[in-house]
Amino acid sequence: MQLSMRTDYALRALFTLVEHHGSNPIPIGELARRNDVPKRFLEHIMLDLKERGWVKSVAGKRGGYLLKKDPSKITMGEVVRCFDGYLAPIACVSVTDYRRCSQEPVCRFRRVLLRARNMVAELMDQTTLADVLAGPPVAASEVMGFYGDGI
Repeated sequence: MQLSMRTDYALRALFTLVEHHGSNPIPIGELARRNDVPKRFLEHIMLDLKERGWVKSVAGKRGGYLLKKDPSKITMGEVVRCFDGYLAPIACVSVTDYRRCSQEPVCRFRRVLLRARNMVAELMDQTTLADVLAGPPVAASEVMGFYGDGI
């Protein structure tokens, strides 16, 4: 699974709003600057987030965006599916974007990818934005440490 730029940018903006939950609205320009996202692209994303009921906009000189829904009520899975549509690594194991493959009757590695999809979906659907905020950022050593010698 690889997140699209759109999903990445949506998550960046959401987490800025989660970090400031309960405080003043954050203007779209400030959201774009803090998250290194093109403002015009972010405007469209924020409309989608607003349509889902996750954020609200406040008009005026001190306006901007606020988190509307409690961060403990929004899961990572919901956000990814909202923008990318699916969590599966390949279409032949996707629930929402299933496409038949000519090799399905004989494919051996499909089972591994199905298990990967199930594990990712379970993790993403059980992890709320509040859960993510409670954890520390990932260190570079954690990413490379999985393979021991960095290969």
